[in-house]
Amino acid sequence: MSDNASTPLESGPGLTRRRILGTVALGAAATGGLAAGPGSGRARAATAPADAAVTEQRERAVVIGSGFGGGVTALRLAQAGVPTLVLERGLRWPTGPNATTFCRWANIDNRSAWLTDHSTTPGVDKTWTPYTGVIESLPGDGITVNCGAGVGGGSLVYHGMTLQPTSQNFAASIPEAASLYRDLNRWAYPTVATMLGVSTVPNDVLNADQYRSSRLFLDVAANSGLEPFRVPLPVDWSYVRGELTGQYEPTYTTSDIVFGVNNGGKHSIDVTYLASAEATGRVRVSPLHVVRDVQMDPDGRWVLSVDRIDTGGTVQERKRITADAVFLNAGSAGTTRLLVKARAKGLVPDLPDAIGTKWGNNGDRIYAWVGMNGDPGTRQGGPACVGGRDTQGPIPATIIHAGAPADTGGVKLMTVVGFGIVDAAGTWAYDPNTDDARLTWPATGDAALQTQIAARMQAIAAAGGGMMIDTNAQANSTWHALGGVPMGSAVDLYGRIIGHKGLYVLDGSRIPGSTGACNPSMTIAALAEHSMSTIIREDVGRVF
Repeated sequence: MSDNASTPLESGPGLTRRRILGTVALGAAATGGLAAGPGSGRARAATAPADAAVTEQRERAVVIGSGFGGGVTALRLAQAGVPTLVLERGLRWPTGPNATTFCRWANIDNRSAWLTDHSTTPGVDKTWTPYTGVIESLPGDGITVNCGAGVGGGSLVYHGMTLQPTSQNFAASIPEAASLYRDLNRWAYPTVATMLGVSTVPNDVLNADQYRSSRLFLDVAANSGLEPFRVPLPVDWSYVRGELTGQYEPTYTTSDIVFGVNNGGKHSIDVTYLASAEATGRVRVSPLHVVRDVQMDPDGRWVLSVDRIDTGGTVQERKRITADAVFLNAGSAGTTRLLVKARAKGLVPDLPDAIGTKWGNNGDRIYAWVGMNGDPGTRQGGPACVGGRDTQGPIPATIIHAGAPADTGGVKLMTVVGFGIVDAAGTWAYDPNTDDARLTWPATGDAALQTQIAARMQAIAAAGGGMMIDTNAQANSTWHALGGVPMGSAVDLYGRIIGHKGLYVLDGSRIPGSTGACNPSMTIAALAEHSMSTIIREDVGRVF
């Protein structure tokens, strides 16, 4: 996400980089997303009055973050009879038919961004009063990480791609956990699919005029050598049909879902796993709670330094929460930053050296396909419901079409996203000047995959006409951050931090870099399901 988004591209009369980066990045934005993290080290810092109260609080189990890992963790703890507190830095975002909860492309405002005084959306030059919006853009060296913030974490802003990798691709991405795949395939992945109500786009929706771009992609993908498929999504298609008949304001059918789905019908974590967890009466969710530090006290209990903030980031209360068990589910960036800080500051003794290593971007690459022969339409339906698998390349890879959330102004334009298996070469290091950790991502980490994706994109253009523009070459970013607390060297196969009892990591930070040429959400949730079954059986009543 670059401030240089107004530089013209030499790609045709009137077509500017601003339009391409803005429309394409927003079209692809919600194909990923992360669970809520520990706060914005590089956005606006929270402020606190000098007399901010400090509250002591005692808990049995605390879950930090409410995305895919956090939602699963909270529900399974509750069902095991464990009273659980879930800390979430962001807001609740209730939705319903024709709701105005989330901002839309036409009225992007401070609800779109986490505690900044300006837009972080490419091509949108706006300033505003900082607010606890749904997306944090976290700049690193070599890449920007986009993170979700809100009750439900990244599930609020992702398109919903719920993809399960093959056993071979899973093992290639996460070799340390290859032995788990049989159980994951037998019951954990199916459990997630059932909880999220996953299905593919129905024929009547795909055949609607608003989905011309999806049909065009499927046709051209097949002709370019890809294996086309329909993407499993956690969507109630009756809401989409309601938009097609004029019952609801267009949201799905215009892909205006980047900052959240106003109409409802999206089975995000807040309305599935977390709602079920809260219904037990054993789970309390506390929004607007930013975890600053985690440390071990002399008795081996876990102490969290937490700020309760208002929607402008001002600290209303400081909390010191002591817990028998802490489950870190703040997303790759959030969890890694907390643990890198804890090690550097000596807050937790003997943390594994592997913390801060094996980070990757899941191979994310966003392209603009411009001037194709067919007509994709100027408003393109979503979510990202169609894709193609690269079964011929040396590296497992997937190509997905994500609709455009804005009228393309007469330009024939489609968003095409690629991802696959990468070398988890990224690292996080503590910066004492900001009291935070910063990411470094070398271009070599995904160079081989990006060469292959570029060739696939050019094959699509050759088969369907037009040209492909690599938007990441202008502003490199990812919506699928993974790693930083890798399995096998930082945590065991069940998310227990090595050498420490009662401290767990069950989110994407334990996955080293990529998830088998798939969107990470389903694998994060399935691994959390699998780990929690063991933790409930072996640790509840013994460790906490």
